[in-house]
Amino acid sequence: MKRVYLDNAATSYPKAPGVAQAVYNYIENIGGNVGRGTYKNAYSAGQMVYETRELICNLFNFDNPLNCVFTSNITQSLNILLKGFLKNGDHVIVSSMEHNAVMRPLNSLKKSGVEFDRIICRQDGTLNPEDIKEKIKPNTKLVVMTHASNVCGTILPVEEVGKICRRHNIHFILDSAQSAGFLDVDFKKLNLSALAFTGHKGLLGPQGIGGFLIDSDFVKEVSTLSEGGTGSLSESELQPDYMPDKFESGTLNIPGIYGLNAALKYLSSTGIQNIRKIEQELTEEFIKEVLNIKGVKLIGLRGIEGRTSVVSLDFVGNDNAEASYILDNEFGIMTRVGLHCAPSAHKTLGTFPEGTVRFSFGHFNTMDEVKYTVESIYKTIKML
Repeated sequence: MKRVYLDNAATSYPKAPGVAQAVYNYIENIGGNVGRGTYKNAYSAGQMVYETRELICNLFNFDNPLNCVFTSNITQSLNILLKGFLKNGDHVIVSSMEHNAVMRPLNSLKKSGVEFDRIICRQDGTLNPEDIKEKIKPNTKLVVMTHASNVCGTILPVEEVGKICRRHNIHFILDSAQSAGFLDVDFKKLNLSALAFTGHKGLLGPQGIGGFLIDSDFVKEVSTLSEGGTGSLSESELQPDYMPDKFESGTLNIPGIYGLNAALKYLSSTGIQNIRKIEQELTEEFIKEVLNIKGVKLIGLRGIEGRTSVVSLDFVGNDNAEASYILDNEFGIMTRVGLHCAPSAHKTLGTFPEGTVRFSFGHFNTMDEVKYTVESIYKTIKML
């Protein structure tokens, strides 16, 4: 049976060339920890970690590698930023397209007196940035927003949002989970205070490695959530207050950083514009075809403009989970079905609680796979 992977919004596959070899090389031939040893292998690992910080900074137009913090994933990054900054009486603005990596921490913070308002997006997932102005209060401290929807692929107007935040002296945190690696994400241009990223999606690296970039002024306002060994200032029982040690307690996922390093070098040599072009061509062809299929409804924008390569379909009148199962079991097409950890987005899109079947293309997919998937959708509808 042919196998077609269309779940890149969850985690990219295959990974960038060289990622697996880089992880293997570290485990097999390096093995040293960072900041814990005075031997060549430990220094080699330390150099690689710092180089990876530089590569991340280059990707996002950020000029301070020491303010690049590594975490396990973007969810941990967002929790550190939100829970380390917000306090009783603070007000936050979010969009209605947010992932639970934002919404669950915010709802948890409500118990501590933090309040938030949700900007309701249109049914295609688009947002009017002017709506933010109406929600700003004297105690509004933060806007946190996804760059693009993980449900329907709609890109939010984050540059305009950043300008509004700057004019009103409000911090702006960007969730780049669904944009990094194929959309231009410029820390300075977007007027960001912090940017959270993950390695295993568009950055084409392994799971278990993520992080955030944080402005030096914002660093002073964000407290740590965990403290421990950093390999530095070991004579003190107090957490270092300098970067990146302030937020990097315990051993880093060094194999993951080696893999991410290889992935970032691949992105740099290939060019994110070239990756974006391929993904747009695949997505455009897929959308064009599915719009002609009776029995499925395209969720979100009906064209390629203003969207990523994430496409959600509703198999109208049928069980979307059954459709996803048939696509995999009978035709080898791997998708994700359900609410995609984003109930607010699905309520906005009108697909709650049934959810959707999500097809997310990567630049390693081919036009033949798109055509095969469309043919399989036709056959799946007949089998439902």
